[in-house]
Amino acid sequence: MKLFKLFKTFAKDESGAVTVDWVVLTAAIVGLGIAVLGTVRGGVNGLGSEIASSLSAGSVADLSNLGWGSETTTSE
Repeated sequence: MKLFKLFKTFAKDESGAVTVDWVVLTAAIVGLGIAVLGTVRGGVNGLGSEIASSLSAGSVADLSNLGWGSETTTSE
């Protein structure tokens, strides 16, 4: 009879159920993060390549092209 009572008490105990819920929730969040990473990775790589090619094709103007530096200053 004690074994039946022990089994009944064990069946009503829900302390481990919360742990299972947290494990399932954590696994779902990790899975969602991996899915988002896989989806966004291609767009980020493409954007990075476009930015790199734009920066390498650009040139930096020196001050004489901007109208500065061509004037001579005289001190009185």
